Amino acid sequence: MTTADDHPGLRDLFARPLLETIWHRRTHRVSRGASVPAGSMSYRSTHTQQPLSELEEAVLIALTGSTGLTMPDRPFEDPRNGKPIMAKPNMTMTGRTAGSPDNAQGTHFFLINDSGTYFLRKLPPAPHEPFDAGTLVARAHESKVRVLDQRLDVTHGLRDFPAYLDSNRFLSNLPGTTVFLPVVDLSHQYINALMYLLTQPDGARPTLVDDRNLYRPAGVKKWVKNGFLNKDLKLPLGALGPMRTQIEADLLLQNLMLTAEAMGLGAWIHASINPQIALGDPKFSRTYGRMLGFTFVTPRWRLADLWRWHVPLPKYATLRSHPVGLTSREGEPLIAAACPPTHQSMSDAVDAVIAAKFGTGGTYSDKDVFARIYKEDYGQRYLAEASEYDERVIDCARDICEYIIGTHRRFPAHTDAIHVPGIWLQTHHVESEYYDRFFVNGLTPAHRGHAGLWDT
Repeated sequence: MTTADDHPGLRDLFARPLLETIWHRRTHRVSRGASVPAGSMSYRSTHTQQPLSELEEAVLIALTGSTGLTMPDRPFEDPRNGKPIMAKPNMTMTGRTAGSPDNAQGTHFFLINDSGTYFLRKLPPAPHEPFDAGTLVARAHESKVRVLDQRLDVTHGLRDFPAYLDSNRFLSNLPGTTVFLPVVDLSHQYINALMYLLTQPDGARPTLVDDRNLYRPAGVKKWVKNGFLNKDLKLPLGALGPMRTQIEADLLLQNLMLTAEAMGLGAWIHASINPQIALGDPKFSRTYGRMLGFTFVTPRWRLADLWRWHVPLPKYATLRSHPVGLTSREGEPLIAAACPPTHQSMSDAVDAVIAAKFGTGGTYSDKDVFARIYKEDYGQRYLAEASEYDERVIDCARDICEYIIGTHRRFPAHTDAIHVPGIWLQTHHVESEYYDRFFVNGLTPAHRGHAGLWDT
C-alpha cells in the first residue's frame, strides 16, 4: 500500500499493525478542552477545543464508504439433487469496509462537527485506492451533503433523559468533536430477504403468520393451499425483526473506532441522542424541533390497533409513527424507503426492488461489473448459470407485503422502515494531561505521537 504523497500521519497509519491497535483499543471519552467534574479526580482543561482536520475527518469518512467489488462465491445448485438454487441474492456488488446481509448496505452515516451536520452520500469506489491526502479530502467533500448549519443537538437545558443517557450528556457531542451517526434503511433488504426466504426447497418454505393478528396467515392462504408453502412450518412476522440488516452499522462503527485509535485520536462508541428525537419523530418534535427532519408516516388509528399494538385511542396514533425518508434542502431524496409514500403500493415497492437487481442498469444486468470481478469469462458464466427468483417467489412476496400494509397501515409493521441503532461514534483529540494524571496506561504511542504526525 503506497501513497501518492508523503503525509507522515498517513504513512504511520498504514504501517501500524492491526493486532496492536485491537489489543490496545480503549475508549477515550475526554476530548481536548473538556473538563471532568469527578470529586477528588475532577479535572479542568486549560486547552481550547481542537476540531479534527480535514484530512483526519476524510480518512474516517473513507472508512464508511465503498472499497471495490464483492465476490459471489456461492453454490448454484443443491448438491443433494442437482436442482438449481437461487444464487443472486445480493442487493449490490459494491463492497464496503464491513459486511452486510445479502450485501444490502443499507447503512447511511451522518457526520456532525462544529461547522454543521452532514449526510454522507455513498460514492462509487475510487478508480484507484484513495490513500493519498488529496484524494481522500476531495472525496470527503464530494460525499458531504449539509443538512443542518449547526451541530445536531438539543439545547443545553434539554440534555437530560430522554435526549441523552446518564453521564454521556457531559462529554458527548461537545464542541471540537466529530460524531458519526449511523441510520439503516431496512426496507429494501426486508423485501429482498423475504424473497430469499421463499426460495427454500419444497417443504422448507415457511408459512408466514402474523403474531400481531392472532397468528393468522399473513396474506399467504392461497400459497398454503396450492402447496407452495409448508402449512406445518410457521414463521411469525415478528420473528423476522430487522432481517439482521442492522448489524452492518455495528460492524462499520467498530472499523471506524479501530481506525481512529490507530490514528491516535480519541474514539468512543456510546448511546446517541434518542433516535426518535434525532430524526424528528412527531412524538418529540414539539419539544425538540424537527432535528434531522426525516419524513414520518403515522398510520391512521383503527379499533384493531387496541389489541394488535396496544394503542388505546386515536390521539395516541403517533406511537406507531416511523421514519420513511429524508430529503435534502434542495429537494434531493437522500434516503427513500421501499414503501409508501416513495411508492404507490407495496406491489410497486417489490417491483422496484426486483428492477434494481435484474432490470435495465440493475445489479445483475451490468456485465462489465462481473467482468471486473471474475477472471476470463467466468463472470458471463455466472450471470448465465446462476438462478434468479422464481415468479412464484415474487408473487408470494407481493401478497405478504400487501397484507402487511393493508392490515397494519405501515411497512414494515413489526420493525421500522428506517432503523437507528441508538449509538454513535465520537472522535476527537484527546485531553492528554487528563489521562497522564490519572491513569497508568491512559495513552498509547499512537496518541502520544499524533500531534507530530497529523498536526503539521
